[in-house]
Amino acid sequence: MDKQNDSDRFFVLTGGPGSGKTTLIEALRHAGFATSVEAGRGIIRDQSAIGGSALPWRDRALFAELMLAWEMRSYQIARQQTGRPVFFDRGVPDTIGYLRLSGLPLPEHANAAAGRFRYHQRVFVAPLWPEIFAQDEERKQTLEEAERTHHALVGVYTELGYETVPLPLATVEERLRFVLIEAGLA
Repeated sequence: MDKQNDSDRFFVLTGGPGSGKTTLIEALRHAGFATSVEAGRGIIRDQSAIGGSALPWRDRALFAELMLAWEMRSYQIARQQTGRPVFFDRGVPDTIGYLRLSGLPLPEHANAAAGRFRYHQRVFVAPLWPEIFAQDEERKQTLEEAERTHHALVGVYTELGYETVPLPLATVEERLRFVLIEAGLA
């Protein structure tokens, strides 16, 4: 399947931490759709388990490199889901947003990846939702950092030519219905 056809069926859910993205991805998975796993939490779990340094509070640049590699690999795995829609819990451009937010230089290969690994034109963005935001062992950002993350990600996706579609502040079921209608799958 060519890159254009893949991008037509690859839908990204992005936004700041604690905005309900992963819960919605799980609902999509339970509804029978192919999904990806968020890079950040996976890397934090793996690195913490092995005493690694690729953690956002230890080595942000290395953490970003692993996120980029994870997202590219998720894309390649999704290509095996021939003809099926796939929902991604973040995408390659999220790494660019993270680098900007962290004040780190943007390597040319990150830009190249964002150009090569394209998703559906419409990207779903979970807005900041203070009522459901919570910190935990893997999500250490404050509400203010979550808001900055949200704005950085919307900016990156917009600059890369995507149309950002805000998710409603609604129940998981209502968000699921909204995404499927907006994606043309309902």
